[in-house]
Amino acid sequence: MSLLPDRFYLDDFFNDFAPMPKMKNLDMKCDIYEKGGNVHIELEVPGYDKKDIKLDVDKGVLTVEGHTDSEHEDKDKKYYRKERISGSFRRQFTIGDINEKDIHAAFNNGVLKVTFPKEEKKEQKKYIQIN
Repeated sequence: MSLLPDRFYLDDFFNDFAPMPKMKNLDMKCDIYEKGGNVHIELEVPGYDKKDIKLDVDKGVLTVEGHTDSEHEDKDKKYYRKERISGSFRRQFTIGDINEKDIHAAFNNGVLKVTFPKEEKKEQKKYIQIN
């Protein structure tokens, strides 16, 4: 009878040889909510510096992009596992017809916070009177 889990030894062994999905580690999680008449987007970007992140808005779409490089590898190091990788991410959010001057962004402790006023819904459906 063993007190160790069935897959204790083999889990780490096969993980070392399995190819790492690129986007899984760089898929940044976000929360989007409304508060005080504004829309707030909070995006987790751990391991990034403020200078590594770029925001732009075009035709009602807010794009958040970032790129990071892993630390410079030292040839004297013998890695047993290397999970910190370099790469890029890109997330897009449809925000509507918001003036870029009304969009505010702040970066603190690995969290990017973007705030903008909630767009008022315009009635697009028109009724035509039948004579």
